[in-house]
Amino acid sequence: MKEFVESFKKYAFFLSQLVKKEIKLKYRSSYLGVIWTLLEPLLTMIVLTVVFTRLFGRDTNDYPVYILTGRLLFTFYSGSTMAALKSVRSHAGMIKKVYVPKYMYPLSGILSNYVTFLISLIVLAVVSLVRGVYPTLWLFQALVPLIVVFFLALGTGLILSTVAVFFRDLEYLWGVATMIIMYASAIFYKTETVATERNIWIFRLNPVYAVIDNFRSAVFGGPMDLGLTAYAAGVSAALVVLGAFVFSKNQDRFILHL
Repeated sequence: MKEFVESFKKYAFFLSQLVKKEIKLKYRSSYLGVIWTLLEPLLTMIVLTVVFTRLFGRDTNDYPVYILTGRLLFTFYSGSTMAALKSVRSHAGMIKKVYVPKYMYPLSGILSNYVTFLISLIVLAVVSLVRGVYPTLWLFQALVPLIVVFFLALGTGLILSTVAVFFRDLEYLWGVATMIIMYASAIFYKTETVATERNIWIFRLNPVYAVIDNFRSAVFGGPMDLGLTAYAAGVSAALVVLGAFVFSKNQDRFILHL
C-alpha cells in the first residue's frame, strides 16, 4: 500500500496531464466543445420526455428530472468503463517506450469521464429548479452515490482493461452488456410500474440501479435505501480489490500482446 501511495504521488502530474488530454481529445472535433457536455443530456432528456409523456401518457412535472438522474449516472458508468477498456491498447506506443504505472491509463479514462459527468450535473440542477424539484437537506446524501459510482466504474474498468488486452472482442460484448444494464437500471421508467415479486431481484442485483435509486432519493428529497447503499458500496469495494489484483497480476504481460 505504501508503495502504491508513493507511486501515485510521483506520477500524479502525469495523471493530470493524461486526464486533460482525454478531455481535449473527446471534444477536439466538436465546435461546441465542453458545452456539448451540457447540451447532450439536455437534448436526450427532452426527446425521452416527449416520447414517454406524449406517447405513453406519463406527464408528470418531475419526470424530466427523473430521467436525468438516471441518464447522467448511467452515461458516466458506461462511458468511463468503455474508456478504461480501451485505455491500455490505445496507449500501446507510450507503454512500449516509457515506464509509467500502467494503472494510470484506465484511471485517467475514468477520471476524465468523471470530470465531464460532474460538469453535466449543472444541467440537472437547472432542470430541477425549473420543474419545481427544489433542494433539501437530503441532497447532501447525493455525495454517497456519487462516490460509490466512481469506485464501481474503477473496479469494473480495471478488470475490463486487463481482459481487453488479451481478448479484443470484449469491446463489442461490453457494449451489449451495458445495454442490458441500462434496461435493468430504471432510467426512463419507474420500477414500480414493471417490477413484480418474480423480477424485482433483477433490479436488486444491479449495483448501477442501486446507485441511481439512491441518487434519485437524494435529489427528490427522501432518505436513501440503506440496504441498497450497503450493497452498492460492497460490490464497488469488491470490484476495486478484484480489479487491482487482476490488473497487477497481468500488467507485465501486456507488452507481449500490444
